Amino acid sequence: MKRQLNAGQIQMIAIGGTIGVGLFMGSASTIKWTGPSVLLAYAVSGLALYFIMRAFGEMLYVDPDTGSFAKFASEYMHPFFGYLTAWSNIFQWVAIGMSEMIAIGNYVKFWWPDLPGWIPGLIAIVTLCLANLVSVKTFGNLEFWFSLIKVVTIVLMIIVGLGLILFGFGNGGHAIGFSNLWRHGVFTGGVKGFVFALSIVLASYQGIEFIGIAVGEAHNPQTALVRAIRSTVSRILIFYIGAIFVILCIYPWDKLGQIGSPFVETFAKVGITAAATIINFVVITAALSGANSGIYSTSRMMYTLANNHQLPRKFALLNRHGVPLYAIMTIAFGIFLGVILNMTLPHFIKDASDIFVLVYSSSVLPGMVPWFVILISQLKFRKQHPDIIANHPFKMPLAPFSNYITIAFLCVTLVFMVLNPETRIPVFIGIAFLAFISLTYWLNRKRWAAEND
Repeated sequence: MKRQLNAGQIQMIAIGGTIGVGLFMGSASTIKWTGPSVLLAYAVSGLALYFIMRAFGEMLYVDPDTGSFAKFASEYMHPFFGYLTAWSNIFQWVAIGMSEMIAIGNYVKFWWPDLPGWIPGLIAIVTLCLANLVSVKTFGNLEFWFSLIKVVTIVLMIIVGLGLILFGFGNGGHAIGFSNLWRHGVFTGGVKGFVFALSIVLASYQGIEFIGIAVGEAHNPQTALVRAIRSTVSRILIFYIGAIFVILCIYPWDKLGQIGSPFVETFAKVGITAAATIINFVVITAALSGANSGIYSTSRMMYTLANNHQLPRKFALLNRHGVPLYAIMTIAFGIFLGVILNMTLPHFIKDASDIFVLVYSSSVLPGMVPWFVILISQLKFRKQHPDIIANHPFKMPLAPFSNYITIAFLCVTLVFMVLNPETRIPVFIGIAFLAFISLTYWLNRKRWAAEND
């Protein structure tokens, strides 16, 4: 592969993979569980993700390689965990990509209500597939601009919102103030509601580990890695917490379910009449960004599996631009199934948002597998390389205690996902998938071991 990504592109890839459709259209659903204390849920989850990324960064600094967290799982835990992690990542991002295709088909109806939903989805997946096949630099440029659109929109929304809160712009000069943060309750769902909200909040951070995949194709990987991790986590926290803080100040939390998208309403409040059109365009770019990142990430995982003889060797073949040809085309076809679902599921499920949630939510548990693997692998990495750790310039803070605390936090969140009726089925879908992948490994491990020898 070719190292054609720069530090700025890697940061945008991580930001773009994490800030998705959920923030623009689904922020009201995270708030309903626990009211304004959702800000604390995002902050606590963000701290956990910071520790995960620093643990990842400690290993990547020494060994920046494509498919890295699957490779680390094989090297420091067991080849089984490397295999499970790679397939978890593939399942996660194919599911997300499929849901994004469904979303694009629905969002385009804003302008063309009679257009069949599969047409824009097909156009989108063909375009993204071709962009990924041209070169990793083309992917990086495309993801950079997709992410920039989202970031600019969020920043503008925060600025506009602060104008309403502090100076009353768009509200007749009457400053809204901050009282909505506590006037209608803070921990409105109690401890139970707060912990239930953590699962949804954690799911919104999926994709931050893209840094580890992209750094394998970066210029000066160590420098790019340190810059990306140090800045990306803080920026994501600012975008999420900043945007939701503004929304909670402007609107009583218990009224958010009645106003549609808070982003649309906030822009419209200050006289931007094209707010709905602007946000609809931004949400489509967010969906394209998610699918684009999914094609990139999962094709590199298939490349890693093929190099380990756990997939046919053709999935490791690179085209003349240095990208895995068959892996990209296979993943693009998998995501294309989302277009097919958009054609068939409406006959059985009438609400388009329910179809999106059904497909998207199945990615949550597999999406957490790389996080567990990173934290555990880094503990093993430290034990095996004490000489490296002694002079390491980018150590994991507070290790190993930060590892144990973060692992416990993720486990508690999973337990409450099972207890919560609204997140129970996605967890069971994830468990069924992980069980199936585990079975395929143990049935084929001897053959793969012989081929690797």
